[in-house]
Amino acid sequence: MTAEQILDLAGAVVLALGCLFCLAAAVGLVRFPDVLTRMHGATKPQVFGLILVLTGVTLSLRDGRVFAFLSLAVLMQVLTAPVSGHLVSRTAHRNGDWDAEHAVVDDLARDIAAEVAISVPPPEPEPEDRG
Repeated sequence: MTAEQILDLAGAVVLALGCLFCLAAAVGLVRFPDVLTRMHGATKPQVFGLILVLTGVTLSLRDGRVFAFLSLAVLMQVLTAPVSGHLVSRTAHRNGDWDAEHAVVDDLARDIAAEVAISVPPPEPEPEDRG
C-alpha cells in the first residue's frame, strides 16, 4: 500500500468513528430522560464526533487550506459547546426542569441561594410615627 492509500484508509476509519459518535449523541438526545443528561449527551460525544469527522476529512483531502479551515471549525466547536451546555443546564436548574431526585450532588442550589441572598436588599425600617 502506498502512503496515500494508507491516509485514505485512515481518513475513512476516523470519519466512520466520528459518525458513530455523532449518532450516539443523537440517540442520547432522544433517549435520555431529563435536560441535564440530554445536554451531556448532546455536547460530549457530538464534539468528539465532529473532531473525528473533520480529522477524517483532513486526512482524506490533505490540503493545507482545508486543514486550516477545519481547525477553525473544531476550535469554535470546542469553545462554544461547553458554554452552551453550561447555560442550558443552569437554566434548567433555575426553572426546575431537571431530575432533582436522582442528583447525587447539587452545588448550584447553594450558589443560587447565596446569589439570591446578596441580590435581595434587606427591608428598610419603617419610620416611627411622631405625631
